Amino acid sequence: MDVIIMVLVFVSTILALVKFNQHAAAVFSAAFSVTFLFGFISEQDVVASFTNSGLLVLIMLLLASVAIEKTSLIIWLTGKISSKTYPLSWLKLMVTTILGSAFLNNTAVVSTLIRPIRNNPKIAASRLLIPLSYAAILGGTLTLIGTSTNLIVNSMLIDETGEGFRFFEFTKVGLVVIAITSVVIFIVSYKLPDIKNASHKIQDYMIDTKLLAESSLIGKTVEEAGLRHLQSLFLVEIIRNNRTISPVTPKEVLEPTDRLLFSGDINQVSQLDHFDGLSIVVDATEVEFENLTEVVIRPGSHIVGQTLKKVEFRSKFDAAAIAIKRDGESLRGKLGELTLKAGDFLVLVTGKDFNKRHNVKKNFITLSGLQPEQKLSGWREFLAIGGFVGTILGAAIGAFSLFKGLAILLVLLMATGCLTSNDIKQRLAYNIWLIVGSAIALSHGLQNTGTLDILIGWLNLSLNSENGLYVLISIYILTVLLTELVTNNAAAALMFPLAYSIATAGGYEPMTFILAVTFAANTSFISPYSYQTNLMVFNAGQYRLLNFIKAGLPVSLTFSISALAAIIYFYPLTVL
Repeated sequence: MDVIIMVLVFVSTILALVKFNQHAAAVFSAAFSVTFLFGFISEQDVVASFTNSGLLVLIMLLLASVAIEKTSLIIWLTGKISSKTYPLSWLKLMVTTILGSAFLNNTAVVSTLIRPIRNNPKIAASRLLIPLSYAAILGGTLTLIGTSTNLIVNSMLIDETGEGFRFFEFTKVGLVVIAITSVVIFIVSYKLPDIKNASHKIQDYMIDTKLLAESSLIGKTVEEAGLRHLQSLFLVEIIRNNRTISPVTPKEVLEPTDRLLFSGDINQVSQLDHFDGLSIVVDATEVEFENLTEVVIRPGSHIVGQTLKKVEFRSKFDAAAIAIKRDGESLRGKLGELTLKAGDFLVLVTGKDFNKRHNVKKNFITLSGLQPEQKLSGWREFLAIGGFVGTILGAAIGAFSLFKGLAILLVLLMATGCLTSNDIKQRLAYNIWLIVGSAIALSHGLQNTGTLDILIGWLNLSLNSENGLYVLISIYILTVLLTELVTNNAAAALMFPLAYSIATAGGYEPMTFILAVTFAANTSFISPYSYQTNLMVFNAGQYRLLNFIKAGLPVSLTFSISALAAIIYFYPLTVL
């Protein structure tokens, strides 16, 4: 009876992930709860699952990468991809992204490079954005920390054997895969659509600022003032004596009382504080930019049809609007004079009484709290970059464990202010913790009930020298299919216990099968929904699903064949 229930839990988990692939944490949590409720795992199993050293390494690495994102390192990468010709731009993009993704967070690398790609007037962004995501996936196959998938499999391997992957365990196979697959990516890149203006600038927030009379920027050109080199913020308009200047040229000279309208990422608004005499226009009162809240104006709100100036916003809500966004429409003019519409997004600087006001819920849908991104500079930037590089190098040469190095680094980053409590709260990977911890617990349940042994018997997968290769290929293909249907992390978590048990049951060296699962779970090329960077470029490049399928099929096939061939060459199917 226990086996039947456990099989139902396992199968139901797969089906639920296919149906609700955007809610993998909830699905795995439900599977864990049922497994624990029926007594298939002990309390000791639960504790071991959620405090697995490999899992803690994954969480610490993701937190340490937050500090790296606050430095100029990733921004420096953006300067390496600009070129006038397509082949050279493609080559620079691939090399930069692959190297960056091998050691840094893939999502951060891709999100940083999307902007300069979209702003290249010579080459349509749609010709480069899919290669960008594919390069990030390839780069993740080079090192242990290349992707969260690698670290998830590492967590489960540690749980099984007490030892994880070496830092460069994947590198030999990864280099072969990159060399072969990059050629196919270059070929399919020429088949990508040439979509002009694949940009969503109308989705950016509009931020209203003014030059104070004593500003040192007065008399300087926009270029000289440094307003052309902001990260993710663009000077789109100057209002001078009721006259609008747009577009703004680099040679435009700034004059007293100019109103400067910026468009871009609201999280980068703190950059504007660094310019002398440039003040964000809010209202007649002073505000502290400690807490930002994003809201949407409800249909039927009494402020619809009015302007911020007339509605007495500050007194009514104990909040001040510093930015506005309207989907599908590019906004012009002063923030306080825009007529508000239902569905407008506002970013508010909120006071202490904001959440206590009864009229807030009547007028707004509150989306989230926002934190202006604070960049690191000086010795803090050196500590964040140097500490991260030192930790990786030390772990790579075996001077200390990655766990110890990251633990010490995180303490230093928090003690010196490179990481704040808000950084930890906003970026702590609760979902990954739940997915991996629950998956490890689920694998304990499969083992404790003898379900894995029975599943192997049902599948008639007794390994020998004749069918070992076919079983390995079958596991790889099944993992790829799961990756495209669910997510790469979920596929790896589900397939690891099956692959490991099949290998050990047949007396084979498990590493061959484990690497097959790891590389197969990174084969996320066909569906834009199977990997986060795919989804990011899917939206940014205005692609259709067919664009991904046409490009992804040959890339996925090439990646899979080269990965399997390299795995078998470097890790032969050896009977222990």
